[in-house]
Amino acid sequence: MSTIKLIPLGGVRENGKNMYVAEVGEDIFVLDCGLKYPENELLGIDIVIPDFTYLEENADRVAGVFLTHGHADAIGALPYFLSKLNVPVFGTELTIELAKLSVSRNEETKNFKEFHVVDEHTEIDFGETSVSFFRTTHTIPDSVGISLKTKEGSIVYTGDFKFDQTAIPMYQTDYSRLAEIGKEGVLALLSDSSNAENPAPVASELQITDEVLETIRYWEGRIIVACVASNLQRVQQILDAAYKSERKVVLTGQDFERIIRTAMRLEKLQLPSEDLFVTLKEMKNYSPEQLLILETGRMGEPIKSLQKMANGTHRSLRIEKGDLVYITTTPTTAMETTVAKTEDMIYRSGGDVKQISDNLRVSGHANPNDLQLMMNFMKPKYFIPIQGEYRQLAAHADLAHEIGMAYKDIFITGRGDILEYKNGRMSMAGTTPAENVMIDGLGVGDIGNIVLRDRKILSEDGIFVAVVTINRREKKIVSAPQITSRGFVYVKTSKDLLKESSTMITEIVEKHLQNDDFEWSKLKQDIRDQLSRYLFEQTKRRPVILPVIMEATQRRRSKN
Repeated sequence: MSTIKLIPLGGVRENGKNMYVAEVGEDIFVLDCGLKYPENELLGIDIVIPDFTYLEENADRVAGVFLTHGHADAIGALPYFLSKLNVPVFGTELTIELAKLSVSRNEETKNFKEFHVVDEHTEIDFGETSVSFFRTTHTIPDSVGISLKTKEGSIVYTGDFKFDQTAIPMYQTDYSRLAEIGKEGVLALLSDSSNAENPAPVASELQITDEVLETIRYWEGRIIVACVASNLQRVQQILDAAYKSERKVVLTGQDFERIIRTAMRLEKLQLPSEDLFVTLKEMKNYSPEQLLILETGRMGEPIKSLQKMANGTHRSLRIEKGDLVYITTTPTTAMETTVAKTEDMIYRSGGDVKQISDNLRVSGHANPNDLQLMMNFMKPKYFIPIQGEYRQLAAHADLAHEIGMAYKDIFITGRGDILEYKNGRMSMAGTTPAENVMIDGLGVGDIGNIVLRDRKILSEDGIFVAVVTINRREKKIVSAPQITSRGFVYVKTSKDLLKESSTMITEIVEKHLQNDDFEWSKLKQDIRDQLSRYLFEQTKRRPVILPVIMEATQRRRSKN
């Protein structure tokens, strides 16, 4: 009997950063390798990726990375992962091409070549385990779920999915394959929980197509459409609507163009007309009602680009009176405030705003009925809700219980939790490191909680720097404290505060210089503690206090 372990390294109790480890005997299978974009409290952080420590420690056992689709939450962390582990990557045609684009932009992984294209008919034998794939419906073509067939039953990972009876062939779910996997016996189901708590029905793509066409066709001025670059289904609907409305399309952003060109080359995106696209320079040849600008922004996130257009800092475009800004992406709960502020900025600049979610509930993820249908297809022995915050995982667990699963067979996990199937029973078996790894510029994982805490304090209360020069040999202060403050108080109106602070620092330094057991660390800490208390008493603020103590040395002149 094989020992089976399931370990989520990301994607649970959070949105994005999907990465799940399935360990069967001696083989380790990595399911997706995604990133997430930082929330507001992660000041200055570009992206967040999973912790690869467990996989690095077991690198010789990793059979490969198996990808479900081409969105950043499934493939975005690949460059960082492959820079540490050289293992094969498996995915469908479009997914692999998008993964190659992502990997090629990283200096350490640009020469990585071990990509393997699979489809719904592929089955890969790894001895104790065979890996196969099944088609699912999502907002990007070539989306699949993954089935790991073991002697104990299959481990099924759905990836992002929904059921849409109106989906075109390229996006259709393979229902017969789902029934077949369920009939063969499923040990554990890992299923998308993103919409588990929202009972409202999700609009079909046919409804969305009509909504997009109606909005674009009847606007009399220029239209700026905000769209996530990798949502190719929405991009197709926008291109079709632009063609039917006799508008030319302007693409913004090199990343977006690369994705579009790749999808067109693979025939995953159909261009309604050969002369549909025009360049930014050619825009002046057309009237506003003949133009549609497709904006995705840096890394495919359009909202910040809209803000730049509204305040006039965008590199090539600005919102003008009579423009319609059409937001075709549904913001997460964390982004709703940002979107509301963006709308206000657009209206101030003379534009108008419409969101696709004003009239329809739009999502690429399954609603509660779809989630229960997936569970009824699979009939799993154990259920692990994934891909969502805790409340969504808990709601998904309740949905499983409604269709007859016992709560003891449902596991709501945290990052790094180890589920082990042994002697016929699944149970918790410890944890492994799975912290957030933060990417800031070129730094990978060098930003921790202390740095983030300091950034937060700096953003709220500023910094207070005190520079003192001393001579320890003579036990005296050579240069009186020089105080610099940024983001704390306005210096010209706070002279008494700074003078008193300087006097306090002088007294602390002189006291320490008289002690025989002088220590630099004690002196700096004493300045921080006393100065922090005084500044808080006077201002009710706690700036970052940075004491800089320099030592003056005297050189003896050599005799000639």
